[in-house]
Amino acid sequence: MSKKDVSYPIIDLFAGPGGLGEGFSELYNSDNARAFESVVSIERDDFAHQTLLLRHFFKSFPRHRVTEDYYAYLEGRIEKTDLIARNKDNWEHAKKTALKISLGEKTHNEVQNIIKEGLKSSKKWALIGGPPCQAYSLVGRSRMMGSPEFQEDERHFLYKEYLKIIIDHRPPVFVMENVKGLLSAKVNGEFVVDKIVQDLRNPIRAIEKNRNGLRYKLYSLSQAGEVIEEIEPKSFIVKAEEYGVPQARHRMFILGVRADIDVVPGTLEKSKAPSVEQVISSMPKIRSGISRRKDSLDEWKSALLTIDSDSWMPSNRKESHLIKTEIKNALNEIKSSALENQSNVYKAPRVLRSWYYDERLRVTTGHAARSHMVSDLHRYLYASSHATALDISPKLNDFPEELLPAHKNVKEGCEGKMFSDRFRVQIRSRVSTTITSHISKDGHYFIHYDPAQCRSLSVREAARLQTFPDNYHFEGPRTAQYHQVGNAVPPYLAVQIAAIVKDVLDQMPGD
Repeated sequence: MSKKDVSYPIIDLFAGPGGLGEGFSELYNSDNARAFESVVSIERDDFAHQTLLLRHFFKSFPRHRVTEDYYAYLEGRIEKTDLIARNKDNWEHAKKTALKISLGEKTHNEVQNIIKEGLKSSKKWALIGGPPCQAYSLVGRSRMMGSPEFQEDERHFLYKEYLKIIIDHRPPVFVMENVKGLLSAKVNGEFVVDKIVQDLRNPIRAIEKNRNGLRYKLYSLSQAGEVIEEIEPKSFIVKAEEYGVPQARHRMFILGVRADIDVVPGTLEKSKAPSVEQVISSMPKIRSGISRRKDSLDEWKSALLTIDSDSWMPSNRKESHLIKTEIKNALNEIKSSALENQSNVYKAPRVLRSWYYDERLRVTTGHAARSHMVSDLHRYLYASSHATALDISPKLNDFPEELLPAHKNVKEGCEGKMFSDRFRVQIRSRVSTTITSHISKDGHYFIHYDPAQCRSLSVREAARLQTFPDNYHFEGPRTAQYHQVGNAVPPYLAVQIAAIVKDVLDQMPGD
């Protein structure tokens, strides 16, 4: 085995359903073995942990040699208890590496021992994960860094816990991910991100007020060169759509290299991202469901075919005939439709086939449409027709008056003051907007581009836009699945970050 064919351990904190770890585990050496092995992944949310645990089970098998029982479980031919009983050793391995723990003072010693045991004597490894830092902006409202609210806010403590783990284990490399909003958060008039950068450079000084000891050099993944003290923190922003991810997702990624390691990491290489249509058009067509009444195909058709779209479209708008044509085309398709509101038929994607596709997969999981109120079905039909005709999602002031929601902020929305894009269509010819955890609440920001389906995105479609492989199964109820997908790091971006981290570890002296 060559030096560059080593499998490096990773410790994944605040792992969620495993998006960042998935990318690292999908980087392969020349001998077709994984370049990274997740020896410890920690997540406290129950459903996200169940997903993480199942994925660690999947990854416990060699590449392309996953047990047939996994696919039988996805198809519903066997229960999870059967899956576990038939593969006890692999499940035990998953249980040892995917852990449900709430990081904090009470579990610090336990986690310290778990990480130490997982790493064994490894000198070359990486710490990855995104500790919640929202508490900084919350405390900004009180304008007191030393206030009880700041000191007691759990999310602030979790960030400090991340620093303590860095101090305890001295990772040669770490990757910290967080939301873009951190750039604008302030406490006492000072930008929080400056404090975070300072802490990450000098973690011991941040926790123990000791000026000596452990230090890190911080780098941007999108801009070459070491991040020096005066550099703009916005250089840490990575725009996922610039690196082949079909989604406009902008997040902070800070790459830290221990100061005693004389290696300058590379940066991400830009590539064209596929469009929404290219990524999800191979998914079987499904119709929306209807809420607040018995759902059926006939009821769905009835709710839509009674529309008088002529009343929606004022004749003095030059775009009206284009939108009206799309609405009528959709209604004609709906009239002859035999769509169900879910499908497990699996079809290969049109793009990134080697990334998404699994030839052993016989079903699609998570491809079921939400149910919507009839009034929202009408809005979705109009919005997606507008987007198809004009290649832009409508604002509230573009909607016919009779379709405006009965909401107290509608007037302000129509004037462009707030929530003007309450109903947002994912434009077929572009990358999607950011898939967020809000998708778990309603589908208004994530309307499918096809008017004849008249619905929001399914979990599987959202997962594709987040670049999860098609064999990645999300556990828990649908709301929890949406939440997991929305909070994750796109694995296709993560695998590119992993390649940069691997190169740093490869160049480190020693075994």
